[in-house]
Amino acid sequence: MDDAKSRTRRQILEVAADILEREGAEGVSTRAVAAAAGIRAASLYQLFGDKEGLLSALAIHAFDLYLAGKHTLTQSGDPVDDMRRGWDMHVDFGLRHPAFYLLMYGADRPGRRPPAAAEANALLMKFLNRAADDSRLRVPPALAARLTLAAVTGVTLSLIGTPEDDRDMEVSARMRDTLIDSLTTDPPPARDSTLASRALALDAALAGADGPALPLRPTETALLHDWLHQLAR
Repeated sequence: MDDAKSRTRRQILEVAADILEREGAEGVSTRAVAAAAGIRAASLYQLFGDKEGLLSALAIHAFDLYLAGKHTLTQSGDPVDDMRRGWDMHVDFGLRHPAFYLLMYGADRPGRRPPAAAEANALLMKFLNRAADDSRLRVPPALAARLTLAAVTGVTLSLIGTPEDDRDMEVSARMRDTLIDSLTTDPPPARDSTLASRALALDAALAGADGPALPLRPTETALLHDWLHQLAR
């Protein structure tokens, strides 16, 4: 796309985004957007097709704004705390940009999701993989991502649908903590406890491998079990 068309496209999206945030998707007609942007309707049709094409482009634009904020979320030393901060940032974006959020996560047909949604999911997986690497997840990261997205979008859409004066943000905090507590474990124990737990795990593994497959004589196996029990105390 040449520079002139890129500028026109950007101008149309900015105007349409302003109308969307003020009036909702119902106010984003091709006629209204073209008039507000000071262009011919034909130019808008050439770039976006119909209203549905314009709304799809706005959904992608919304994800770009969302991801710009998400990328400012610096990683801390605690991946589970990062999950909590990521949840809060997600809900905050939805409440500040409800019309955008409805385009992003309130799809009018099953399976409709802008390509940028995949990048948002990849960012979520990045945090969850860190938690898994630190042995903090109880379930596989992919399942944790699906559960987290289902919960956080449900909470955000529910809060958007509640009059602002009646919103109880404790709902978000409680759902966040309930979900994350169910998906994650406590921080790794202290060094001595870690040594004890690893000794117990190896002891259990050896017990399951007793027999011809274990490359130790019975007396050596018994001695190793005894050492492991000593380490586990």
